[in-house]
Amino acid sequence: MTTVLISGDDFIAPELFFTALRAEVPTAGLDFRTLRTRWPNEPFGPVGTGDGSVKEASGTEDQVLEALGDASVALTQMAPFTARVIREAPHLRFIGVARGGPVNVDLAAATAAGIPVTFTPGRNAAAAAEFAVGLILAAMRRIALSDSELKKGMWRGDYYAYDNAGLEIDGATIGLVGYGAIGAIVARVLRAFGAHVLVSDPYADPVKAAGDGVELTGLDDLLRRSTVVSLHARVTPETRHILNADNLKLLPEGAVLVNSARGDLLDYAPLPGLLESGRLGALALDVYDIEPPPSDWPLHRAPNVITTPHLAGATRQTADRAAAITAAEAGRFLRGEPLRHVANTEALATGGTRGPLATGDGDGTPTTGGGGASS
Repeated sequence: MTTVLISGDDFIAPELFFTALRAEVPTAGLDFRTLRTRWPNEPFGPVGTGDGSVKEASGTEDQVLEALGDASVALTQMAPFTARVIREAPHLRFIGVARGGPVNVDLAAATAAGIPVTFTPGRNAAAAAEFAVGLILAAMRRIALSDSELKKGMWRGDYYAYDNAGLEIDGATIGLVGYGAIGAIVARVLRAFGAHVLVSDPYADPVKAAGDGVELTGLDDLLRRSTVVSLHARVTPETRHILNADNLKLLPEGAVLVNSARGDLLDYAPLPGLLESGRLGALALDVYDIEPPPSDWPLHRAPNVITTPHLAGATRQTADRAAAITAAEAGRFLRGEPLRHVANTEALATGGTRGPLATGDGDGTPTTGGGGASS
């Protein structure tokens, strides 16, 4: 009997994982346990202690351990698989994470144990790209701000005055910092509007960029030339605060800045001053240095700021794709086939400290693991 833990939440429910897995493998040989945490209705955060902790996780180590039992396969989005969880779950052989990066898993511990950890590249690329374009439009044309003011009884006819009028995408130079799956879709949409798109990404393929009709350039040149700058990079030690007090000064007067990628890409400290001075004409944010931002957060009082609560990837299609990709990886693992999206390929090479997957017959009936609500 192979036991599978399906750990869902209020975005990707356990039922979604189960339906996707049932389409991949016969469930008659599987026994299911479930756990459901409350993200996004309860914020994620760091879980665990010391070097074995993880970030952006939902639920507790004890909940996961109780739910796991003797499970050898786990599908999740947000559950914390810390070093402690991996150490105290000796039957575990596979972790499938329905996210673009498995930041809720201690990859070093999983690798040492020989546990492959899979992820779901591109699961929210379309959703995040559409949202970024929406933020760009809202900031350039004051859509959200004028709506809020009108609901308060303020008719801002002065926004039609030349000095206050918005900007068009058509003919604008827009800079994208990062050019992965999301950035490429954003560029395609912006070019359809008539924008000239600059890209700063040292890993971008020049041939692909040329074919896409975008111009590769350095970050400083991008900042100097762009009416709008939108962030689409991953967070690494090199990209943390890639935009900061020093290089934000390079932006043209009145430029628009958009961050719907990751809060750590941007140093938020200089932004209120840049908005007050007019160096920044508008700021649109979906991610933050502190999530959620506190009530005394300085940008709450700054002019021309649009804020949304980390919603860029929040579409039903994203949840469906994430569950399907994760289930497909679990199906490959259960069938003994090569995995396609492994975050720690070293685990496949070393074999780790754990033995082969035990298989057997069962009725495929889900059972509820402890520590969380049943699906």
